[in-house]
Amino acid sequence: MPDGTVHVVGAGLAGLSAALALDPQRFNIVVHEAARHAGGRCRSYFDRELGIAIDNGNHLVLSGNTAVRDHLRLVGAEDKMSGPAEAVFDFMDLATGERWQVRPNAGPIPWWIFATGRRVPGTTWFDYLALAKLLRAKSATPIAAAMPCRGALYDKLWRPFLVAALNTEPAASASGLAANVIRETLAKGGAACRPLIAHDGLAEAFVDPALALLGRRGVTVGFDRRLRGIAIENGRAVGLDFGGDTVALGPDDRVILAVTAPVAKILLPDLSVPTAFRSIVNAHFLAEAPPGFPAMLGTINSASEWIFRFPGRLSVTISDADRFLGRDKDELAVEIWREVAAATGLPADPVPRHKIITEKRATFAALPEEDAKRPAPGTALANVVLAGDWVQNGLPSTIEGSLRSGKAAVRALLAA
Repeated sequence: MPDGTVHVVGAGLAGLSAALALDPQRFNIVVHEAARHAGGRCRSYFDRELGIAIDNGNHLVLSGNTAVRDHLRLVGAEDKMSGPAEAVFDFMDLATGERWQVRPNAGPIPWWIFATGRRVPGTTWFDYLALAKLLRAKSATPIAAAMPCRGALYDKLWRPFLVAALNTEPAASASGLAANVIRETLAKGGAACRPLIAHDGLAEAFVDPALALLGRRGVTVGFDRRLRGIAIENGRAVGLDFGGDTVALGPDDRVILAVTAPVAKILLPDLSVPTAFRSIVNAHFLAEAPPGFPAMLGTINSASEWIFRFPGRLSVTISDADRFLGRDKDELAVEIWREVAAATGLPADPVPRHKIITEKRATFAALPEEDAKRPAPGTALANVVLAGDWVQNGLPSTIEGSLRSGKAAVRALLAA
């Protein structure tokens, strides 16, 4: 007999990770998702306007992301992520036309900073030592108080890297979040920071194989099931209200709440959650990159930040993009495509068929005060735990953090 039912509310990456970490021989596992699809922000869909499948957004994944590797291995999707054999990051300054590569060596001893052909042009090896101050800073210290946020090295490497990881202006962001990302990737050497891209789409890599494995394990996944409320008695959740369908919880039943921070706050009003968020803008253009164009190009002195190459499509990601909210999407597409054309050598006019996707609350703001609001997985309710990239896990809002939070929720559930 199973040890009760575990209700996983939310089928984003955190919820899927939690469901996969549960033992189906021990528990009856049920997943409830409010939308008609799984994956949350990490999803793919067929866009009728473009006539192709696209990702909701581009996500930078590095080879040092251990939870990502474990997830792909578990669901049998390791071949769905690809990247260069060694760590290579291509950059271009759109103001000057200058191009360069950053190529960390594979091992943890960073001899690459002494090689002019591997480091950022216009920098010396001594400039890189400032990173040690960031790694030693207290977690809540703003990055600007821990390291210089100016100069060639910051503009051409640290800022593009950090804003992609934090989705918040780095200078004001929490040093601890940035330091943890660096410790697990760049500080371990190039072998841990090879960029990986889901060449067939995020759903193909992370979501669809996970749903298939859950199906083989006998896990029920229901869509269009939005949790409206939680009935509470004597410090325990005793019922889940899905609007017209109320699920009574037995004494051995448990709940993993893998929803967004604002939704969790509505369901559990006394919960502390981040309240400031940052947006992301993604632009997809139906255009073929010229031969030799890198799979991923970082751009500076531009609105665009990263240009990703896919078969028949070029995609642009702009992090910390609140400044673009409210902009006319056609005008924004013209501006972004002008930058893509400068980077690729393609004609600036006409603008190819395109899709602009704006996520207003893509991630919590990686500020010290917002990081301090993140709750632990456990809650005041004995049989309810939390999962999500906004739950405290030491990392900013990333795929890696989402997957880790799902496993952490299961550990907290079993401990309770």
